[in-house]
Amino acid sequence: MTIQNLLVELFVEELPPKVLNKLGLAFSGVLAEQLKAQGLAGADAVVTAFASPRRLAAHVTAVAAQAADKAVQQKLMPVAVGLDAAGNATPALLKKLQALGADVSDPAAAVAALKRAPDASGKAGAEALFYDSVVKGASLQVGLQKALEEALAKLPIPKVMQYQLETDCELPGWTSVNFVRPAHSLIVLHGAAVVPVKALGLTAGNSTQGHRFEAKVSPVVLPHADQYDEVLKRDGAVIASFAERRAEIVRQLNAAAAQVGGGAKPIEDDALLDEVTALVERPNVLTCQFETEFLGVPQECLILTMKANQKYFPLLDASGKLTHQFLVVSNISPSDASAVIGGNERVVRPRLADAKFFFDQDRKKSLESRVEGLSKVVYHNKLGTQGERMARVCAIAKAVGLQVGGDALAQQAEQAARLAKTDLLTDMVGEFPELQGIMGGYYARHDGLSTEVAEAIEDHYKPRFAGDELPRNNVGLVVALADKLETLVGMFGIGNVPTGDKDPFALRRHALGVIRMLIEKNVALGLPELLALAIPVFGDKITDASGALIDFIYDRLAGSLREQGFSAQEVDAVMALRPARLGQIGQFLSAVRAFAALPESPALAAANKRIGNILKKAGEVDAHVNTALLQEDAEKNLYAVMQKLLPESEAQFKAGDYTASLQTLAALRAPVDAFFDDVMVNAEEMDLRLNRQGLLKSLHVAMNRVADLSRLAA
Repeated sequence: MTIQNLLVELFVEELPPKVLNKLGLAFSGVLAEQLKAQGLAGADAVVTAFASPRRLAAHVTAVAAQAADKAVQQKLMPVAVGLDAAGNATPALLKKLQALGADVSDPAAAVAALKRAPDASGKAGAEALFYDSVVKGASLQVGLQKALEEALAKLPIPKVMQYQLETDCELPGWTSVNFVRPAHSLIVLHGAAVVPVKALGLTAGNSTQGHRFEAKVSPVVLPHADQYDEVLKRDGAVIASFAERRAEIVRQLNAAAAQVGGGAKPIEDDALLDEVTALVERPNVLTCQFETEFLGVPQECLILTMKANQKYFPLLDASGKLTHQFLVVSNISPSDASAVIGGNERVVRPRLADAKFFFDQDRKKSLESRVEGLSKVVYHNKLGTQGERMARVCAIAKAVGLQVGGDALAQQAEQAARLAKTDLLTDMVGEFPELQGIMGGYYARHDGLSTEVAEAIEDHYKPRFAGDELPRNNVGLVVALADKLETLVGMFGIGNVPTGDKDPFALRRHALGVIRMLIEKNVALGLPELLALAIPVFGDKITDASGALIDFIYDRLAGSLREQGFSAQEVDAVMALRPARLGQIGQFLSAVRAFAALPESPALAAANKRIGNILKKAGEVDAHVNTALLQEDAEKNLYAVMQKLLPESEAQFKAGDYTASLQTLAALRAPVDAFFDDVMVNAEEMDLRLNRQGLLKSLHVAMNRVADLSRLAA
């Protein structure tokens, strides 16, 4: 059995850059997976993915020319069906064996070759007949053909195209092919040998094309599977590995920035880096510049236009300020790069001039003068215009601000909320929607508004994504809360709730934003209180869906807490009580974790669960104890210990020391165990029963202030 390394390359026209790396990994992953499944490659085979703008390739180690034969045992049918009373084969069994290629010329011999074993899927004691056979291992050509077809079929292609390919046969003609881009050649090398498989109308060979302009030879001929990246780099001027090309770009970017000096560094943007890596086959980083007059425009505008439109890397100085220089990743390396540099500088100039024009024009009108225009912009057909939405956000912000910080905060929050959406009507945001909020902050400062209000306008979309910063000041915090609450309450109120992976209004992100702000800023308002402030501002436009919305937010919170490393039991215990103040949840979880580590914890959690079940069956129970009705020593002792420990635990709870509050209750373990050992709770005498239930009710209330401890029970 010949074992060699395998190389498969599909050479195509330029692939979509934003998904190139994903395509390369998927192609190599599925190809190797299929080879392993067919026994052509071992489980320890090393797979290397290659992806450049015009090729997808995979290198797989230790691939066999022929898979080993495989012994297979196949269940045929129950013995009662396959054999008659005399033990002879029935026609059904003979037909089945014949279909499997078995020799049935001697039925007795055919039956003797079968195995009888218990039938796991049948009745107890029933047996089935099993047929042993050897399946010949697949040849590399057959197995690889199947693997290649599977790898192409499973590519995560955003959109396929149809193109015509001239048929390779005696009769001339054309055939239609569907793929992400037209394919031009296919390489399949097993060691040095070509495996003649076919795909997309192409037959495999050993040659490909290199760089469009800088390849030394055309075509590039590969002598061996293991020389793919080496030969392609040397003769084709192509770095085939996506990771290697990306690392080379990073190296050149840093080297170019160091050459500029002054602590300059290229902007960090992984998405841009991945996209540029997918646009070039052999990177060459060049330093360009633009006129310093453009630096008067907010740097966010210049950075965005250079990144989004031109795929350039702006250079920042040591303090993070934009410089007038930028880096270009070129796909060619001429001896004199002045023409390439000049061309890129010439191309970026109109983009920057547009940004400067938008900025200058926008500042001619104040944000206040744009407020009226919001009433002409539709927000949602059931929720009205942006003007109506702005009025709702203002009302919520004022109400929240009043509760959190009094009149002064309420007035500033209302002013910021009134102006927060006006930058949507500016030319700059019209051109670059990603700058909404940011430009509002710049224009607010230009209008002479206070720093607090300007920052609030800029920050009111925060947090925009996981890990994003929160608003910098309390005004921004209140407006951001109001903005997200308005969206959540409004959308839930008209029935627009997320379903499955569909969330067109980003309600999950809004909910997580509200959660983060309430927790990390420890806002002194409960979630139900906030919703109660938000719902009335909609009038009759919505129905009250606060119950469903609260469930939605708590579900997001529970998921977030589990992702942060808290166990499911810890999260369930705390979330079962639906704490209104989300800022307390972190302390509750820490207290529960510390309690769960105590040796008394399992017994108390189990007792708490038992108490809960008793009270649930009892119905409405009054947490009152008549000491005259305490008869058994165990219940008297439990009551005495409760009288000592419960006030202490309650005082610690009110002081915010939740860990100490729970740990104080740990001393109840022995008297609680004794109570359940010696006392019949559901006594026949009604007054005794009610008194004992009241004792347990008092204990249950005290034990479950921080969390539902029964959720910790195994």
